[in-house]
Amino acid sequence: MKLVAESGLWTTGPQVAEPPSVAVLEVAGAVLEWTVTDAPDAPRITFTDVAAADWLWRLVGSDGHAQLAGVAENPAPDGALVEIGDLRVAPEPLAALRRLAFGHWLRRWWPASRRDGIEELDAALLDAEIAVLTADLQEYFSQNTFDSDITGLLTPHRMALAQTVRGGDPRTIDLIRAAAAVADDLGVGDWSEVLGKQGDSPTMRQDDYALVAGRTADDVADAIARGVSTVCWTAVPPRIFDAGEDTVEWAVRGSGSAAVAEVRVATLGSAAGLPLRLDSDAITGRAVLAADGSATVQLIDADGAPVTEDRAWAHHWAGTRVSVGAPVTEPETVREDVRALARRRLAAPGPDSFLAEILAAEADY
Repeated sequence: MKLVAESGLWTTGPQVAEPPSVAVLEVAGAVLEWTVTDAPDAPRITFTDVAAADWLWRLVGSDGHAQLAGVAENPAPDGALVEIGDLRVAPEPLAALRRLAFGHWLRRWWPASRRDGIEELDAALLDAEIAVLTADLQEYFSQNTFDSDITGLLTPHRMALAQTVRGGDPRTIDLIRAAAAVADDLGVGDWSEVLGKQGDSPTMRQDDYALVAGRTADDVADAIARGVSTVCWTAVPPRIFDAGEDTVEWAVRGSGSAAVAEVRVATLGSAAGLPLRLDSDAITGRAVLAADGSATVQLIDADGAPVTEDRAWAHHWAGTRVSVGAPVTEPETVREDVRALARRRLAAPGPDSFLAEILAAEADY
């Protein structure tokens, strides 16, 4: 096993991809990372506080723990390399940690899209299963970490899980029962009422999608220019936008003596308040989205003056880009690889599949 010093921290394991292709799990004293689009492999481990990583012996044995701790507790210049004999990582605990990391990846990066035919995952059931897995792996969370907040996973979904119980699916009931036991152990309120809904009449599940409505013939006819853009996944919070390509529709129109851009984005949840920017050479515009993903953008030129309708007609709009969220870029091929992974998992759920994935696969079928 090799340890390499990077940015003042010791790391071990292969290089991993950038988001959204990486599953991350923060445990006590370290961060574990796997590239999700590759075959399962050893994780990349970055030690943030090796003294707090009191679980390390479970992966590499007592001797391996002592060897790693002896190296990682000492700072080193970037690029420093230390090799520790034939140290190997035990596969069983590693598989459990990877599955938990993948569960967090699902809640952050699952590419739900009506346009691409990728079913949305049940957020309540997914978070419930992640909470149960986290409780099963508490020995790796002797310190509070970003990924160890079981209360934060369970509390928002009490009502949704109570409604799910009414459906009577024994798989969901078993999972919710396990989540309720975890909640009880942690003192997260009284969850008896959740399981008490079993056998009640099921309630209809409201579809949360709000898709972009297609332009009408009149819309197209009176547009000065129109086009599409794509939301960068790494620029926005999860579970808000349809993860397909070309889900941002824009059209430039006259509005009095000025020109504006009307934008609509396909959403899964509320997009209220998220920033939006239009760039077309010297013409720009900024706005914030309404809850349904719509916005009207006031267009200005390089001098900050409103763009007139005549100027808009004379402008060459090819290459116009509408971006949502943070100012980032990401290759389309990365998103396509993640969609391919999602389709494979829906087509053939395996032993590491989460119940939310299995139910999505059944709904898709």
